[in-house]
Amino acid sequence: MIETRKATDADWNQIWLIVHEAFARGDTYAYPPDTDKEQGYAIWMESPGATYVAVEDEEILGTYYIKPNQPGLGSHVCNAGYMVSAKARGKGIGPSMCAHSLKEAVKLGFKAMQYNLVVATNVSAIQLWKDMGFEIIGTLPKAFDHKTKGLVDACVMYQFLT
Repeated sequence: MIETRKATDADWNQIWLIVHEAFARGDTYAYPPDTDKEQGYAIWMESPGATYVAVEDEEILGTYYIKPNQPGLGSHVCNAGYMVSAKARGKGIGPSMCAHSLKEAVKLGFKAMQYNLVVATNVSAIQLWKDMGFEIIGTLPKAFDHKTKGLVDACVMYQFLT
């Protein structure tokens, strides 16, 4: 059974394997593919308001974070980022983490969730987010420099939570 819980510093080595894998692919996150472990820690564990892990039999199979999308008067809208290890894809971890994050966002007082840069070539993620209640509210032409496909569009997706 998969448990989703807050991440701890003790989880970082397993989380890093997933984060490094995703960043190195250069197809879904804007962070440089050569981001090192220390930089990754700052991005994934220090910068967000909260980081979570999806765990099965003590193995971390996925991770996500929640943070305010903007400061001050925009801080009622959160942003979230999700990653699932390559070996765990297709097990329902992405939808499970998204459902968990929507509940956590409400608990944390957020009124909406926004994804700022969903790469248009990531068709499965776009469909998942739509299935979870998000809408594409804008398309950013050639906003993402895909590692193998060059400049591709990115979507902004949004869901009001309350």
